[in-house]
Amino acid sequence: MPDPLSRQQRSSLMAKVKGKDTKPELVVRRLIHGMGYRYRLHRSDLPGKPDIVFPGRRKVIFVHGCFWHRHSCRRGQSLPQARRTWWTAKLERNAERDRSNTRRLRSLGLGVMIIWECQTKPANLEKLAARIRRFLNA
Repeated sequence: MPDPLSRQQRSSLMAKVKGKDTKPELVVRRLIHGMGYRYRLHRSDLPGKPDIVFPGRRKVIFVHGCFWHRHSCRRGQSLPQARRTWWTAKLERNAERDRSNTRRLRSLGLGVMIIWECQTKPANLEKLAARIRRFLNA
């Protein structure tokens, strides 16, 4: 098994992780735009600053990374080898904050959809487009 990264190496690596305009988010935005829907991005006046907002439809979409937001897929269940206790607590806080933001958005009368990173693979796009269409037209 390879040596775990040093704290400085891990810090440098994590500093490169983007919070918006990620590859999965861009895939979803291109898909939605190609379907003819128009939207706003990262509305900071809404809880959780949703990735994609449809103000007229009162709907929002979050595009979550499986690792960072604890999806049930294989990638979402992995943990770094070093500092497992710290990572577990951090990722659990992320998931709890997601649940809280979803509750707050729904209490404001907004529909909320979560799209996971693993659902944005090319093989899944047709199914994803149908799911998005149902959500937006409901």
